[in-house]
Amino acid sequence: MTSPVPACIRLTGLTKRFSGVLALDGVDLEVAPGEIHGLLGENGSGKSTLIKVLAGFHGTDGGRLEVAGTPVPLPLAPDAPKRLGLEFVHQDLGLIESLSVVENLRAGEMAGRRMRISWADERRRANEVFARYGISLDPRAVVSDVRPVQRAQLAIARAMEGMRKSREQEGRPGGLLVLDEPTVFLPREEVEQLFALMREVAASGASVLFVSHDIDEVLRVTDRVTVLRDGRLVATVRSAETDHDALVERIIGRRLEALMPAAHSGASPAAGAALLAGVTGLRADPLVDVDLEVRAGEVLGVTGLLGSGFERLPYALCGADPPEAGQLVLDGSSFALPELTPGRATPAGIALIPADRKNDGAVPSLSVTDNVTMPVLRRYGHRARLRRRAMTEATAKLMDRYDVRPRDPELPLSSLSGGNQQKALIAKWLQTEPRLLLLHEPTQGVDIGARGQIFDVIRASADDGRSVICASADHEQLAAICDRVLVFARGAVVAELTGTDVTKDRITERCLSSVTLAEAIAEPAVAVHT
Repeated sequence: MTSPVPACIRLTGLTKRFSGVLALDGVDLEVAPGEIHGLLGENGSGKSTLIKVLAGFHGTDGGRLEVAGTPVPLPLAPDAPKRLGLEFVHQDLGLIESLSVVENLRAGEMAGRRMRISWADERRRANEVFARYGISLDPRAVVSDVRPVQRAQLAIARAMEGMRKSREQEGRPGGLLVLDEPTVFLPREEVEQLFALMREVAASGASVLFVSHDIDEVLRVTDRVTVLRDGRLVATVRSAETDHDALVERIIGRRLEALMPAAHSGASPAAGAALLAGVTGLRADPLVDVDLEVRAGEVLGVTGLLGSGFERLPYALCGADPPEAGQLVLDGSSFALPELTPGRATPAGIALIPADRKNDGAVPSLSVTDNVTMPVLRRYGHRARLRRRAMTEATAKLMDRYDVRPRDPELPLSSLSGGNQQKALIAKWLQTEPRLLLLHEPTQGVDIGARGQIFDVIRASADDGRSVICASADHEQLAAICDRVLVFARGAVVAELTGTDVTKDRITERCLSSVTLAEAIAEPAVAVHT
């Protein structure tokens, strides 16, 4: 009788406290050899703490770890994860964008060499690595010039080579690749390429622990899923034997309907309201002569297939990415969009919350106070000095109002969970009392609990009389918050959905048929009914 194959990793009774608070409370986790295993949970559920224990960043207050059937003492020393074949790819990927692909891939091997580096040999080795995992990537390319999915592939290939080296040196089978939100900034069509690479990794005998907020992605690519809530293990289930709603209930402890506003039906609540914002003749590659209107109290969604142009719209309307042409009329004032700057947009009543909050929306190393008060610093000037106490008090009130946790204004923004960072940025811009609020993927990288809160804030903002434009490829999100949705293809609006048509299925259907619609609109003899 053959012996059972030992688990890639097995954690038993993992416990971790921070200042007396249980971040992990007796958690068990087992990842099988060759398995893609999902890890789900709200922000604050313990996912990040568990990963940092495996990475040797955090110690533990209890628990046991086995790697390939061998007990390993906890806490792990900083150099232990690599020796054990544990590799990590985080959301920021850890690449140096100014260096070449081969330099990023081979940096660890080349560091400390005294002899001259043969770049031809290094490129050959890089091509061998990429061929091993079915990756098409030029070793000579500068990382800043390659597509987001190729950067993720590069980071994963580098991690896989680290596991291979560990197997050779330590004689351990398999290895574990931990992917922490690697898809959050990837276009949808490129996510499948990353999934193909994950399956190649699993087929090689290694295992993958995939951490994501996107439940549908997790179900699509994983063999099993573990759910954490409030630092405790809720369940480990086979992906093929569960579904989206069942996982939601396990993640949050209540059904999805309790979190999300119902999709709008009937006439828009803003249908009879005054026109607040109008855009004419907007040209910003690939957008071509786009005209649109938004009424006071209306949430207008814009979407389409990636590359259709909808993603550029919010940035073109606030001077963050100036277009070639276009006019914006806001509350009676007219602006030439090519001349608009973010500095002029804020006092004009325009606010943008970008998709990439880390790089475009905040300074993560600064405190919550410094980030939140940045657009309104003039309020706190006194004799060439800033009134820090007043800044902190005002931030504390905003944190209370928008439920930003923990309620410490002096914490670095980076120490907050993704959902709480996003709520802090929403507070930052809503305090400027904008008339036009521009959003790009407002719940990207946000857990499902905070997602519902953000939906409520967006709707409340419109109810206060603002116009809101939300650009998103998340059709469920658009159906939940929008009064009207415009579908883009090839830089033009090809469909408009209103009332009972604002549903996830209807939006998805129009996006999938958008190229055909664009071709029909371009042909004068064909009438298109939207």
